Amino acid sequence: MRLVQITDCHLHADPAARGRIGVPLRQLEAVIEAVNRERPDRVVVSGDISQDETAASYELAERTLSRLDAPWCWLPGNHDRTDLMAERRALPDELDLGVWRALLLDTQVCGREGGELGLERLAALDARLAGDDRPTLVFMHHPPLPVGTAWLDEIGLADAEAFWRLLAPHRQVRAVCFGHIHQAYEGIRALAGRRVAVYGCPASSDQFLPGATTFALDEAARPGYRLYDLRPGALETRVARVVF
Repeated sequence: MRLVQITDCHLHADPAARGRIGVPLRQLEAVIEAVNRERPDRVVVSGDISQDETAASYELAERTLSRLDAPWCWLPGNHDRTDLMAERRALPDELDLGVWRALLLDTQVCGREGGELGLERLAALDARLAGDDRPTLVFMHHPPLPVGTAWLDEIGLADAEAFWRLLAPHRQVRAVCFGHIHQAYEGIRALAGRRVAVYGCPASSDQFLPGATTFALDEAARPGYRLYDLRPGALETRVARVVF
């Protein structure tokens, strides 16, 4: 099973609108072409689909993402309107990946750049994990741990420690995967005698500079995506960048 993560498209209603460096639609189109060459079985788009939060931006996103040769789904980020997303396409909370599965979490808090799960979402996650012991990936938009970029660490997942405490008894969780940071990241969270992998994904739009104290763009880095190869008992992942 091959799964690809795309994140942080930041599309506008105007297809020609520019981001800070490039044109988000053109960048996303290049990422999709590259992803199709990977021949994935599924694609997860992990939030910040829109920049201007308009119905037209989600229409453009759905039309563009439907060029993927694999089934795809999305989850919301801090820039998104979940009501407008749901009008275009469902927001599933789980993917059946054969011997694996993926859980898709909504960490959005309206009006805030940072994210939070909250007691209700945490309880629902606990119940879903208790009901299935297959190896599991957890996808969300906000990072559940510091990534070493100070200004981004201030707007991560506010209740990250509650999230990790919840995961502690659920040994089937092999990795937590997120967007939001516009850069590649790989880390480990030690948890109840085991190690859980933590992966961040480059944006399909402009990239942020790793390690920066305040907001800064990485003008040398190219749009990208993250690939996950899932086999019985094994997970391999890599980041790919797009040159266009």
